[in-house]
Amino acid sequence: MIKKINQAASILGLLFCAVLAYGFWKAGLFNSKEALTSYISQFGWAGPAVFVMFQAVQVVLPILPGGLGCLAGVILFGAWKGFWYNYIGICAGSLAAFAIARVCGRPLLESIFPAKMIEKYDRWMGSGSRFAKWFAFLIFIPVAPDDYLCFLAGTTRIGWRLYTAIILLCKPMSIALYSLGLTMVAQNLLGLWR
Repeated sequence: MIKKINQAASILGLLFCAVLAYGFWKAGLFNSKEALTSYISQFGWAGPAVFVMFQAVQVVLPILPGGLGCLAGVILFGAWKGFWYNYIGICAGSLAAFAIARVCGRPLLESIFPAKMIEKYDRWMGSGSRFAKWFAFLIFIPVAPDDYLCFLAGTTRIGWRLYTAIILLCKPMSIALYSLGLTMVAQNLLGLWR
């Protein structure tokens, strides 16, 4: 039941983002960086606040792949502000995922994520200090299933202090690489704002 709700929410969220992107495109907001920046600035502090909240929620309830959220931050707010808004939102969502899993335990993982994924990472990451080392490494690199790993960490013995330190210190690299890499793709392959 939880898995179906999660899938439905993800599909609806993805459709909403696609409709929003189409609306921006039709309005010509992707034609120039200035047009998009001017449009977003109309919302004042609410624009960044909604984006940060979106990034936090999408860690707990995946709406878009994390890399696309990072790209959206850079496109909407520029490289530096986009990075910081991504960082704040993703870290907040990562802490929330850990807290939820700490309260709900292992049954939550089994109701949301595929059994093969759970089995793979259980076997691969081990427990105790081995888990913390692998967790830090995987959070640092930009290709790991971070959202799942945050939930998984909540079901282990890793403490709040160590978990928070790993998230705050290791997340910036993967966020920066996603943001930079996808921005280059958007500019060079899609021709945005060249």
